[in-house]
Amino acid sequence: MDFLKGTGVAIVTPFKKNGEIDFNAYEMLIDFYINNGISYLVILGTTGESQTITSDEKTEILKNIVKFNRGRLPLIAGFGGNNTQNLVNELSNSNIKNFSGILSVCPYYNKPNQVGLYEHFSHVSKASPIPLILYDVPSRTGISISNKTVFKLLENCDNIVGIKDATGNISKGIDLIKNTPRSFHVISGDDFTALDLIFNGGSGVISVVAGGFPMEFSKIITLAKENKMKEAKDRFKKMKNIIDLIFKEGNPSGIKALISIKGFCENILRLPLTPVSKSLYDEIREKIKIFD
Repeated sequence: MDFLKGTGVAIVTPFKKNGEIDFNAYEMLIDFYINNGISYLVILGTTGESQTITSDEKTEILKNIVKFNRGRLPLIAGFGGNNTQNLVNELSNSNIKNFSGILSVCPYYNKPNQVGLYEHFSHVSKASPIPLILYDVPSRTGISISNKTVFKLLENCDNIVGIKDATGNISKGIDLIKNTPRSFHVISGDDFTALDLIFNGGSGVISVVAGGFPMEFSKIITLAKENKMKEAKDRFKKMKNIIDLIFKEGNPSGIKALISIKGFCENILRLPLTPVSKSLYDEIREKIKIFD
């Protein structure tokens, strides 16, 4: 799983004006990322609006992603939920043999305690035929998996290979890095904390802004991995203005606006998500000219 030491991109799910999935746009995006320095592709995560994708659509997306990718990059698929048994059943019935791993978010809304989180991910681990990456994003789920629970899972689950840390808590990530095997990947799930985590030994990033600027952001991560801190920070300063804008009214609304401005897809989201305001859309369009 060495590819996790690079830059993964969290891909949006493009929609047509009639609300259907735009597979032509999907294919264009995948070619764009493959040709611009991305290490692996993450499908149907938070940025992919996974919660409003039907099971039939998910089947079609996974099938088409494999076709479009043509074996060129490793693929990670989002499989998460707050009903453990339903998630286990979904994994058992999904064709994911061409994927390198799954990304599974902490159960949301139910707010389980750490025992519940341990049991949930133990069951997911047993059900998954491929490696599992935990996804800790408490700003969305309402709970966070403790490092102690992660350590316990690693003692008992052979196929848990990493965690996407979107907690914003660098000290928590550093503690994981120091107290897990070298083969375990602590991956930044926040563009704005990616450099700090990598400078402290983190594996890499699953990025949102790389969805619009794959070459530029993957170069920043490469420099960070090479301990070229000044150059990485200098390049990041230029990118930070874009990152701030695309998260100003929430993700994936911001990145989908940016990608639509670049001509890859329509600026359409599924309710309850809506496009960014016209003022922000215009501001994003103006700011990204610095990369032209």
